[in-house]
Order: sequence, then C-alpha cells, then structure tokens
Amino acid sequence: MDTPLSTIAVVGLGTMGTGIAEVLALAGREVIGIDISEAAALGAVASLEASTARAVGRGRITEEERAAALARFRTADTLQAAADAELVIEVVPESYEIKQQVFRELDAVVSPTAILATGTNALSVTRLAAESQRPERVLGLHFFNPAPAMKLVEVVSSVLTAPPAVEAVTALARELGKEPVAVGDRPGFVADGLLFGYLNQAAAMYEANYASREDIDAAMRLGCGLPMGPLALLDLIGIDTARTVLEAMYAESHDRLHAPAPVLGQLSGAGLTGRKAGRGFYTYDAPGGQDVVPDALTPAAGAEAGAEAGAGRAVASVGVAGSGTMASGIAEVFAKAGYGVVLAARSQEKADLAKGRIAKSLERSVSKGRLSAEARDETLARITAAGSLDAFAEVDLAVEAVAEDLEIKQQLFASLDKVCRPGAVLATTTSSLPVVAIARATARPEDVIGMHFFNPAPAMKLVEVVRTVLTADDVHATVRAVCAKIRKHPVDCGDRAGFIVNALLFPYLNNAIKMVEQHYASLDDIDAAMKLGGGYPMGPFELLDVVGLDVSLAIEKVLHREFRDPGLAPAPLLEHLVAAGCLGRKTGRGFREYARR
Repeated sequence: MDTPLSTIAVVGLGTMGTGIAEVLALAGREVIGIDISEAAALGAVASLEASTARAVGRGRITEEERAAALARFRTADTLQAAADAELVIEVVPESYEIKQQVFRELDAVVSPTAILATGTNALSVTRLAAESQRPERVLGLHFFNPAPAMKLVEVVSSVLTAPPAVEAVTALARELGKEPVAVGDRPGFVADGLLFGYLNQAAAMYEANYASREDIDAAMRLGCGLPMGPLALLDLIGIDTARTVLEAMYAESHDRLHAPAPVLGQLSGAGLTGRKAGRGFYTYDAPGGQDVVPDALTPAAGAEAGAEAGAGRAVASVGVAGSGTMASGIAEVFAKAGYGVVLAARSQEKADLAKGRIAKSLERSVSKGRLSAEARDETLARITAAGSLDAFAEVDLAVEAVAEDLEIKQQLFASLDKVCRPGAVLATTTSSLPVVAIARATARPEDVIGMHFFNPAPAMKLVEVVRTVLTADDVHATVRAVCAKIRKHPVDCGDRAGFIVNALLFPYLNNAIKMVEQHYASLDDIDAAMKLGGGYPMGPFELLDVVGLDVSLAIEKVLHREFRDPGLAPAPLLEHLVAAGCLGRKTGRGFREYARR
C-alpha cells in the first residue's frame, strides 16, 4: 500500500499545530491547516509568514523557497477541507471527548487509505483508534515543541495499527529532517514518560519548601547540563498540560511518582498555568511572555553572590582531604582562586600523586590557552601536599573528599575535630550520606556543613550547600561567600538523601531502566528520545555508564531507604548488572560494551 503523503491536513492551529504545518510546508507538502477559530487560523498564517521571513534573513532558505512554502499552506474552518488529505495530524486539546469527535468526523470525510495521526502525549492511542472505523490506519505522531527546531518525533503504534501506516509516517519524519523513534502506546511514551515524572518530583520538592525555585532550577541546569530547570520548563509546557499528562500516567501506572503534586492542581485551578498566563512558578512580563520579572519570591539583590559582608568567618587557607579525582579537582579550584591549599592524603606518596594530577590538569589548560604559564606556576605553588591530616592545624576551612562510606567519613571527621583549630569550618562533599551523621562524629557539629561539588570540579559550576539542623548561621554564610570567591554557584538545600540533583536525577534514570526491562523501548531509542526531545546532553544509559552502575545503585538504595517509596526501588536489571561486575565504562561493560584502552 503506497502512501506518498503529499497532502497533509493539520487539525488544530495552536503553537504545536502551527509549528508542524510550518515544517511540512517547508518540506514541500501541501498543507491544510484546520481550526474552528478564525483568530487561530489568522495567527497561524502570520506566524508562518514571520518565521519564514526570519529564516530568509538568517540565510536558511531563499525568498523563492519562502514564497513556495507560503503558497503551499492554506487554512479552513471545517474538517471537510481534509477530504483530499493522505495524512491528517490532529493537535487539538488533550481530551478524549474532543479527539474522538474529530476522529469520528474525519472517518466520514477522508479516503479509506488516509492515515489518521494523533499528536497526543498523554492519551491512549489505542482507545482513540478503537473509536475509528479504520483503527489500522490510526497511530500517534508526537512532535516536540517547538516543532521546527526539535528533531525528535515519536511514532506510536497501537495493537491495531497496520505496519504500512507506521512505515509511511516514519519515512515522512525522516524526509522532514526529524529523528523518528518507534514506541508503544503508553501515557507519556518515552520522552514525556521519563520527563514528566522528573518534573513532578521537582514540583513536589518546591512544594515541600525544601529548596527555592531558583535553586532547584539552577541545580539541574548546572549540575546536569540541562537547557532549562524543571520549574521553568513546567511554566513553558503549561502547568495544566503537565497535570493532564501526569493524571494519565498515574491512571495507568499507579506509581506515586506520577501522582500530580498538589501544587500543580492549585496553580492550575487559580489560572496560573505558566508563561501563557503570565504567571506560574515564576512571574512573566506578560501573558505569553518569556522574560521573568521579580515577584514576592524573588531573592533579595546580592543574595546569590553569597553572605552579607561580615556575616561569615574569614577564610584564607583551605585543607582538602583525599587523593582521588574529586579531591584533586577541589584543591585545584581553591588554589586557582588564590587560597593557600593543603592537600592531605593517607601517605605522602598519595598526596604527591594527587598534586601531580593537578599539575597535569593545569598544563592541559595552558596548552588550550585557558591559563597562562605564570598562573599555572602560581597555582601549583599555593598547594602543599601532605601525608597526614596534622597539616590541617591552621586551615580555616577543611573539605573532605574521601570514599562515600559513612564510617570512613565519621572517622575522618573525628580526626579533623582534634586537628583543626577552633572556629574552622568542616565541610563534607558527600553526595548521598546524611551530613548530620558525619557532623555528630565531632564535638562541634555546628561547624559542619555539606559542600557537594560535581565532577569534574574545575569545570562544573554547581555546589550544593547542605545545612543540617545543627549548622551555625555563620558557617552557612561563610560557605556561600567562599563559593562566590571560587566562582561556583551555590544552591541551598536541607540534609536529605540526594539533596537536589541526585534526588531528581536518579529516579529518572531508574525509570529509564524499567522501560528497558519492560521491553517498551531500546537503549538507543530511549537515549535518542531524551537527547533530541528533552535537550539532555546525554541519554540516561550513556550517563549511567559514565557515573558507574555501582555508584548509581548505591544512590538509588539510599533514596529508597530514605523516602520509602516503592517507585524508588532500584530496577532489578541495575542490580543484576552490578552483581555481574558490569559497572559501566570503568569496567568496559555496563548497559553497553566499550573498547578497553
């Protein structure tokens, strides 16, 4: 059954429908845009004229190509206009009632060979197909916003969909310059199925007053390299839309991670649905605007830079305990910022090796033109390698970066308590252990705080600043000020498993593994979906193999133990791979195999 798909109707000319129509028209298709609203139709025409004019101005298309694309696009206010279409893509509101009405009317209009595609990202394609007289010709075609820019298209088959229909729209997606990913019918499909659980947890974290909206968003941008923070993304998507997707996901999964956070319902009920309303988690310059403006929750001027002048303790010298990659990176960061640094390891040999690692790192920076030879020499001169913690006797700030083991850290802090002078700030870089349990190993828990750097420390801008219920105010102020001096972005969070980044990141990674366990999608398709549809720098399985499956499993176990949510239980596949010694890149095999160096 040969389906050329040269004439395509798009039903619903909102932002997504208009974007899809633009992609199709520029790709040489005859496009019929259908909307009952005259204003929406006029808006679509204006949008297409403006966007193609910008494309000409940027040299992406010629004026002739623009004129041809505009000539291929026409609008109508009735579904009768779709009679000659070989493919109809509906992008009407996420409502079974509305979509089913559209499909029933299309059944009476289009030819028997026409393909009917739904753009839903939340509703069952199978249920919509079952209402059609031609269920074998119904499938999902899920573009991502903005459709002209985003490469991912999820092609969704139901148990009723005929393979030729899937093949035809998959070929079309490729001709449009998109990356089609084949997925089955479940709410959220792949990208949104993983994305919305993460967004929901971020909303719940904010609702619990665990961290500010700015700190949650900054943590995920800077700690994971995401293009937007989760709360800003919810505002962009539409809080009401996100809640609808989550409701559909929860109806199928009954997983508490998908139960919409109450704050989403409260904001939606108040009409505060995000950018389109001018206010959601943030306040915008106007409805539909994208510029955030200050409101009652905006941090006071200067708060981001660190502590108020005089509020903290003076820090001139820093001790870093450890000899691994993280310890070396942290020592390099402090030395570059002008601090005198004592780098202490369990032996002088290990300390010297750690300093040698820093020397190589600085040399690479010189070779790339990022650092002068003089600055390299000055930085190295500020670092003293020591084989014992006794060298920390006069430091103002001691930072621990040893193995992620509570007993080891408690022993080290007991030693720091005896060695470090009164008034010195003691910081742990733990990513998963309770800071207060480490603090209680000392006689001065008020001096102890978490400073969670991210690897590689010289490159990553984020530091999670973790206060316990015992941490003194001036210790917190000191660390905020130090972060500003070493040019890191501090985010405040409480002493809770995973802090901000890991608490949001690892449930998402765990859910990706569960998708593979359930044979819903392949590793490659899931990784592609999250990179192309979510803007993630790495897919979940790429990231898991880089982090280390053993490290990932340990963090998953900590989160599950702390929050006792069944949805956080580590995926069995992750446990099996760790038990088999398949730990990721470091062992040459994890979710994928790697060439040994």
